[in-house]
Amino acid sequence: MSRYAFKLPDLGEGTVEAEIVGWRVKPGDIVTEDDVIVEVMTEKAAVEVPAPVSGRVVSTRGGPGDMVPVGSELIVFETEAAPNHAPQVPANDGGQPAERQPAQDSAAVQVSGAGQAAAVHSSAAVQDQATSFARAGRVASSPAVRRRAHEAGIDLAQLTGSGPNGRILRKDLDAVVCAHAVPKAARAPGTPRPRAQGTEEIRVIGLRRLIAQRMSDSKRNIPHFTYVEEVDVTELEALRRHLNNVQPQEPGPNLSYLPFIVSALIRVLHDFPQCNALYDAERGVIVRHHAVHVGIATQTAEGLKVPVVRHAESLNLWELAAEMRRVSEAARTNKATREELSGSTLTVTSLGKLGGIVSTPIINAPEVSILGINRAVERPVVHEGAITVRRIMNLSSSFDHRFVDGHDAAAMIQAMKQRLEHPATIFIER
Repeated sequence: MSRYAFKLPDLGEGTVEAEIVGWRVKPGDIVTEDDVIVEVMTEKAAVEVPAPVSGRVVSTRGGPGDMVPVGSELIVFETEAAPNHAPQVPANDGGQPAERQPAQDSAAVQVSGAGQAAAVHSSAAVQDQATSFARAGRVASSPAVRRRAHEAGIDLAQLTGSGPNGRILRKDLDAVVCAHAVPKAARAPGTPRPRAQGTEEIRVIGLRRLIAQRMSDSKRNIPHFTYVEEVDVTELEALRRHLNNVQPQEPGPNLSYLPFIVSALIRVLHDFPQCNALYDAERGVIVRHHAVHVGIATQTAEGLKVPVVRHAESLNLWELAAEMRRVSEAARTNKATREELSGSTLTVTSLGKLGGIVSTPIINAPEVSILGINRAVERPVVHEGAITVRRIMNLSSSFDHRFVDGHDAAAMIQAMKQRLEHPATIFIER
C-alpha cells in the first residue's frame, strides 16, 4: 500500500486559488479513477475535479467555502501500488502545477439576477458531460442534481433520466424525492399549530457568492439611471398570434414577445450606439460594438445565467427566437460553450409571468445598458378618445449614467416604444 497526495492543479487562465463548493467523498470512501471527488469554483469557472487514481480516501483539505491555493495538497489517497500512471504534477517556476488539468471543459459565464434584476458575470458548471460520463461509466446529470442526490441519499444510477441521452434532469430527481417523502400526520381540528423553533444558517459560497460579489461591485461602482415606460402591445399581440397560426416553419414553440422586443432593440441601436458598448475601466475606454451580442437572462438550477445570442443583427425573427431558445436550454443543462456564455454587449432580462409592474435591473458590467421586460396585462386606457381595453407592457431599463445621458436613454426607449406599438416598423431597417 502507498499514499498519493493530490494537489490542486492549475485550472487555467491565471487561477491562483479555488473555492471548495462541496466534497463528493469523505475519509474512508473507496473511489475509482475519474470519479468526481470535489466541486471547486474559481473566479472563472465551476469545475468538477475527478480522482487521479483509484484507492481509499485518507484525508481531505478544507470544507465548503474554504479557499485552497493552487499547488497545495487537496486530498490524500491510499492506493494498492505507486500510481506510475498518474504521477504527481510537478510545480513550475511560479509554484503552479505544470500540466495536468483534471477537469473537463469549463466555461466562464454571465449570470443575471432579475427581480431586482441583477445581471452580473459569474461562472458555469462543466458542460457537455453526457459523453464523458458514459465513457467513465457515470450517470449523466448536472452538478446541482448530483449534489442534491448526494444530500438526499439517492443513488442516481437507479434512476431513469428523461433528458437527452438519458441525462437525469432536476424534475427526475424531484419525482423520486417526493415519492420518498414521509407524509405528515393530519392535524386534528382545533389542535393548536406547533410553533416553529430554531434558525437555519446558509453559508454564501460558490456561484451565489460570486453573484453577490459582482452585484455589489456593479451597484457600488456604476451610477445607475433607471427609466421606465409603458408600451401598448395590443397590435404586437395580434401580430404574434397571427404569425404563430400561419408560421410555415416546422412545428415548435410559439413566438413569444422576446424576439420581437430584441428585434426592435437591434433596430434602434443604430441611432444609439452608445448603449451597445462596454466600458474598459483599466484603459479608461468605451468600446462601442457594431455587432449586437444580446445576453438573455435565463433561470437555471444553479442560478440566473446569461447565455449570449451572437450577431443578433444578422438573424430574422424566427432565427432569433430559435437561437434564444437554443442557448437558454444549453445554459439550463450546462451544455453551453464558453463562447455562448460570455461576451454580450447588452443584456435583456425578463421575469415572464412574474414580471410585475416595474423592476430596476442592475447593469451587467462591463456593459452600460440593460433592458428589463415586465408582464403584459390588459388594462382600461384612453385610446383614440375612448376608454377601451388594451394590452400594456412596461419596459424597465437601466444605464450607466457616466456614459449614457438621461436624454439619450429615454429617447432610445421611446424609439423602441414606437416600433413595438407599430410592429410593422420592427422589420424596417431604418
